[in-house]
Amino acid sequence: QVQLVESGGGLVQAGGSLRLSCAVSGRTFRNYAMGWFRQAPGKEREFVAGISRSGTLYVDSAKGRFTISRDNAKNTVDLQMNSLKPEDTAVYYCAADSNQSYLIRRTPQVYDYWGQGTQVTVSS
Repeated sequence: QVQLVESGGGLVQAGGSLRLSCAVSGRTFRNYAMGWFRQAPGKEREFVAGISRSGTLYVDSAKGRFTISRDNAKNTVDLQMNSLKPEDTAVYYCAADSNQSYLIRRTPQVYDYWGQGTQVTVSS
């Protein structure tokens, strides 16, 4: 069984930074494509960033501000978020796509393991 636990959310002023971390249990973590998603109240869950053996992928609104990284030795995947904006406010989720090692998919439904989410609030 794969378990994901996020940490690092909180309240920050616009222009500030936060670093989210996701700890993943399971010996085959290095084989999974990983993604960060977010969901704001009243909105659908959206892809933010992903990382796999082939590289990284970002939603346009995150390019240049967010950086996703992973440490396969520690079984962690992080999301460094800089220059935060009020519209970044959401619950952020870490997810694992155990069926993909190279392809990064944006659709939440294909990810089969999810964390519980961590709240990020950016004040103006």
